[in-house]
Amino acid sequence: MGDMWSRGVFVVAGLFLLAGCGGRDYPGYKYKPYTLRGERYVPMHPMVAPGYVEEGVASHYREGWFLFPGKTALGESLWPWSRGGAHKTLPLPCRVRVTNLRNGRSTVIRLNDRGPFVAGRHLDVTESVAKQLGFYHAGLAPVRIEVLSVGDGRWKITRPRVPRAQPVY
Repeated sequence: MGDMWSRGVFVVAGLFLLAGCGGRDYPGYKYKPYTLRGERYVPMHPMVAPGYVEEGVASHYREGWFLFPGKTALGESLWPWSRGGAHKTLPLPCRVRVTNLRNGRSTVIRLNDRGPFVAGRHLDVTESVAKQLGFYHAGLAPVRIEVLSVGDGRWKITRPRVPRAQPVY
């Protein structure tokens, strides 16, 4: 009887892990305008995002609990140990270099979620990224965000394909 019970626990644990490995529910990129809490957001087009640089305030967040992961805007599982982030207007998914402007620490992460929806904040990163960048305990940090690429696999774009408007002086 004990052997059967341990097999059942093993099977249930395996099903939880497989459920977290679900595929994408978006075709290519996610950049359509959306409205949240009465605020309209218009994400950047994927063809112009590579090379984009922005400075602002980063915070960290956590979704899910233990064996129950949270879900990102792309429908991907967000585990407590995940390394990723959220941005309101960059196309998803995209890879960005995030640099903590206080201490110079830098890392590359994949953005796959929307947020932070708190005034004055530009980027949310997972707890493991905040620890690596050295601001986990502080909660917030000034950062530089540099878009390295947009999309995954055959959808990947590493440099702008649409000319950017030149500033008028």
